[in-house]
Amino acid sequence: MSASLDSGLSRPPRPTPRRLLAELRGPSNPPRPLDARALAALAANPGCRRRALLDGAGVDKSALAARLGSPAPFGQSQFAIVRGNSFEAKVKADGGRELLRLIGVEEPGTVAVPDLAAAGPEGRVARTALALREATAADAWTLLDHPLFALEVAGSPVYLEPDAVVVRPDGGWTVVEIKSFPMVDGAADASKVGAAARQAAVYVLALERVAAVTEGAEVARSVLLVCPKDFSNVPTASVVDVRKQRAVTRRQLDRLTRIDEIAAALPEGVSFDVAERSAEELTASVESVPHQYAPECLAACELAFHCRSRARDAGAVETLGRSVRGELGGLTTVAAVLAAARGEEGDPRDPAVAALRRARALRQEALAGAEARACR
Repeated sequence: MSASLDSGLSRPPRPTPRRLLAELRGPSNPPRPLDARALAALAANPGCRRRALLDGAGVDKSALAARLGSPAPFGQSQFAIVRGNSFEAKVKADGGRELLRLIGVEEPGTVAVPDLAAAGPEGRVARTALALREATAADAWTLLDHPLFALEVAGSPVYLEPDAVVVRPDGGWTVVEIKSFPMVDGAADASKVGAAARQAAVYVLALERVAAVTEGAEVARSVLLVCPKDFSNVPTASVVDVRKQRAVTRRQLDRLTRIDEIAAALPEGVSFDVAERSAEELTASVESVPHQYAPECLAACELAFHCRSRARDAGAVETLGRSVRGELGGLTTVAAVLAAARGEEGDPRDPAVAALRRARALRQEALAGAEARACR
């Protein structure tokens, strides 16, 4: 029996992007929200559609990696979390007196600390925006403790919560990042400061969206980094310029493919439901989404060990690093690189092929010279 177009039978409506992502995650799995740390890592590798989709769908990548047989020792220790929370509480104690002293406020009593409580994330975002507008119009010092902002990433909203934002009497807004790693003799570990700067740059981008519709507001392109002084628990602060990190993060986030476009290209039956699907089904689903592995992923993504294993099995040059991958051009596997160096494959006019053959010739010349000297 066939049905005509006028018979009343039609295709079921296509699910909305949000519902589609929820189906990919699995109905029994609560979504894992993105934070600024994950967003900074996502922006550092915008070509990885796998991470963009899994993060956009709120999939628990730690649980997924464990089901795939490649668990990653990822995340902060419980001790580090407790220490960080304790230090932040000290910095913000007594109405934020220590924090305000670091900012340069002589009389903390003159600083307003508005209540940002509201129902749900949308309510908190709206309450934060209202508090920022009121603070800017008041021409006075204001401290916002854990404000909440929304930033659209690849077509999906992401809620971001910095430690604090300070509004100056001149309408300037400054992001405050509180970290528990020490600042010894006025300087902290460069890698940790860099990670904090990339994270703060995401907050700056979100804050700029609110400032764009707030008269007289201006977001500072530098953030206040608060850390313990030396090896004590006494807070100290340093101003960190995040203009470079902001520009890079903004450019990379703009390049991210929309999540609904990635989901629409998936084959039928793909699911990342770690509670219901078998390890074999999850592996097939993960492999159906293109990825872009780099060694830097090991410090930023829970699925990095799984992706590294697959890249090694395929002999992909990505396992050697982004810089090496960029230098090799169209040579995408280690086997192709070795064949090009031996003169078995590749166009000799290709600069990468010519460089490989020159390097192999120099290596053979050096080894022959060393062997001749050893025989004397």
